[in-house]
Amino acid sequence: MHTTHALSPRALELARTLVGMNTVSANSNLELIHFIRDELARLGVASRLTFNAEKTKANLFATLGEGKPAGVILSGHTDTVPWDGQDWSADPLDPVVRDGKLFGRGSADMKSFIALAVANAQAFLRSDAPFAVHLAFSYEEEIGCFGVRELIADLRDAGIRPLACIVGEPTGMVPAIAHKGVYRYRCCVRGKEAHSSLTPHSVNAIEMAARVVGKLRDMVEAFERDEPRYAGFDVPFSTASVGRFHGGIADNVVPRDAEFRYEFRDLPTADARAMQQELVAHARSLEPAMQRVAPDAGFRFETICEIPSFLGSEGDAVTQLAQRLSGERRVTQVAFGTEAGLFKNTGISTVVCGPGSINQAHQPDEYVSLEQLARCEAFILGLAAAREIG
Repeated sequence: MHTTHALSPRALELARTLVGMNTVSANSNLELIHFIRDELARLGVASRLTFNAEKTKANLFATLGEGKPAGVILSGHTDTVPWDGQDWSADPLDPVVRDGKLFGRGSADMKSFIALAVANAQAFLRSDAPFAVHLAFSYEEEIGCFGVRELIADLRDAGIRPLACIVGEPTGMVPAIAHKGVYRYRCCVRGKEAHSSLTPHSVNAIEMAARVVGKLRDMVEAFERDEPRYAGFDVPFSTASVGRFHGGIADNVVPRDAEFRYEFRDLPTADARAMQQELVAHARSLEPAMQRVAPDAGFRFETICEIPSFLGSEGDAVTQLAQRLSGERRVTQVAFGTEAGLFKNTGISTVVCGPGSINQAHQPDEYVSLEQLARCEAFILGLAAAREIG
């Protein structure tokens, strides 16, 4: 049963403020981070900031209830995807409320969750709960979960050991206990150019790349044919695909260079790194013949991102807590990647639960319903009133 709660004007105001800030992953997020730091400072709460190498982006970590035993992280990412070429009916950075929905880039994914947590920080400071609540807001989630790795390393170095983590990605306020991993790579192929009438004196980079792409396709078909199914996912087996491919300069020049990018989305029960190793081994098996023609020919692989899969449990205390606070008896699995696997892999019990739907995320006219925001605010206030995590 869902708790009836009226969304506070303060929470909606804060959500609109954050949505109005341009924090596309390619941009700095410091305007937003400094805004939240200052909001918390007014409450007497200090923030830990960890920066990227250029000092243009930062994560924020703050503890509400300093001195209490390690508690629950409320986690969110501050960056958004761009909107270039999308057909929006209004400015994506001009958040408007219409028909019971808050529109704007990041409204669902996932600035509203961050706003709700910050808007209700005072409730955690006044709380008699026997555990602290930590706010953890990261950069560059959308392009590879890069920022949160620095945040987690900082917590480890500082000896901060939270007991649990709630990642507020849009799940319709249904606790999610699993998602696939996302592993992306770039393959650069070096061959040897020649006039196309002299192919025996060349190494065709596109053709050699195609052989590796063909191997990837064979692997995809094997996943679909042979991999044990994992019920609950839209696609209940691991997948892979090539997203970009380019090479060559003219029809009558054997191409020296080619490049393609691809990804694996592995089940929580699978091993994406083993998949990558199988593909690399196939490429290495092609190199001797290439190098007999051109000693410097071959394949170079680069990692774009490695976002681990996430597998929690209905029996986890944090899952049961999320069910109680959301009024949901069920749990779900989600198709999209999150930071949950990174938190879980450090030994922090984790669940994904937040307002809105992933179907609206990354879309033109992205929105989150005010009803979902009200449910999430009730969830957060319930956490402030909780007597235990389990």
